[in-house]
Amino acid sequence: MHLYNTLTRRKEPFLQISDPVRMYVCGVTTYDEPHLGHALATVTFEVLQNYMQYRGVNVKRVQNFTDVDDKIIARAADLGVNAHELAQAHVDSFYEAMDGLNVRRADVHPRVSEEMDNIIGLIGELVECGAAYEADGSVYFRVSAAQDYGKLSNRSIAAAAAAAAEVGRLERDISKERPEDFALWKAEKPGEPAWDSPWGPGRPGWHIECSAMARRHLGEQVDIHGGGLDLVFPHHENEVAQSETATGICPFARYWVHNGLLSMGGDEKMSKSTGNFVTVRDALAQHSADTIRLWIFQSHYRKPANYDSGSLSAANRALQRLRNAAAVRTINDSAVSVGGAQFEQSFIEAMDDDLNTPRALASLFELANAIQRGVADGKSVQGAQETLSTLCGILGISLSADTQASGAVSDDDVAEITRLVAERDAARAGRDYAVADEIRDKLAAMGIELEDGRGGTTWRRAS
Repeated sequence: MHLYNTLTRRKEPFLQISDPVRMYVCGVTTYDEPHLGHALATVTFEVLQNYMQYRGVNVKRVQNFTDVDDKIIARAADLGVNAHELAQAHVDSFYEAMDGLNVRRADVHPRVSEEMDNIIGLIGELVECGAAYEADGSVYFRVSAAQDYGKLSNRSIAAAAAAAAEVGRLERDISKERPEDFALWKAEKPGEPAWDSPWGPGRPGWHIECSAMARRHLGEQVDIHGGGLDLVFPHHENEVAQSETATGICPFARYWVHNGLLSMGGDEKMSKSTGNFVTVRDALAQHSADTIRLWIFQSHYRKPANYDSGSLSAANRALQRLRNAAAVRTINDSAVSVGGAQFEQSFIEAMDDDLNTPRALASLFELANAIQRGVADGKSVQGAQETLSTLCGILGISLSADTQASGAVSDDDVAEITRLVAERDAARAGRDYAVADEIRDKLAAMGIELEDGRGGTTWRRAS
């Protein structure tokens, strides 16, 4: 298997040196509802874990919650609620949303609020070795202490500082020695949550938390560190600097894997801070979990994805092709069967190539077509259908009716529609066109339109 490594800016063979493979994924900041951009990142690394385990590689995935942060404090103040209670409510909403998308939970979901001792301990190590300093109750990391700072984002210290200032990420504090230094510990402010520390009450900065949680739950070096492309700088760059300075182990992460960003019909990324986003809850009210996941996989994880109703509708039609192939039955038993091995191999080759899900999906549709042809020829397709189910399962696509969106057709109706479409396919394969027409009429009476194509029959609600 090859993965694109942001650190080296090339695809590299994945070499397993630990068991289990240690995967850390930057999670959400819990100040609002999870949106589809969060889903894109979470699903990407869940499927990477799924696929590696399918290939016989044990993986431990850790994905954190940032539940102590400036944005949470500001939102809680605006709403007049407790910051901890606000964060907890959005931890719960994240779990609810990901459960709705059929996402397997990470092996560990640590939270900043529960990791203070480890965070304070790591900051203490950096102060002790001279890489960090205390000023007016806060603690800052000396960027100059990391001689190769900027290697992940491919920037010099000066360029990194200028880029951070341009996007408003450079913390302006006259207590700092240099503008590019970043906060590890922030001194308490009136009305804000705080914890005791050797430097006085306060709370951690954003970057130190992930270094501390990764080390506690995975060790001093991780195999794969994942997150959105927007986290490369400054968050992940600062993680590299503080982790490698504290432990002396380089690299902190052997493979840096970043997913592309999601936009809303334009160039601007989907973001809670701009209000330019679709929540997972709202998306699931219109589309099934299988449809949303298939739509995600139609784009390569490193490429930008665009959210629009047309692309989701197309994904739903494509999903029906897979569902129909999984449900269709042959009329006559046959000793001749349709095999799935060649399609499984092409699926593996695609996924081994930096998790190339568009190519992997193409293999699934080719398998679905082979199943439909096999039915038409009176061949047994059970083995091929089992292969289809297994490979879809790696992508978290269940092909079952109970993943249909609540705002569309009911679960019971989806099951009945799928059964009738499969019966009609079998009737057409057996040249019993009278029965096929009767089933079409029955579906039309249910408000369902059929579309016959080379890949099989898809259905949709009549407009």
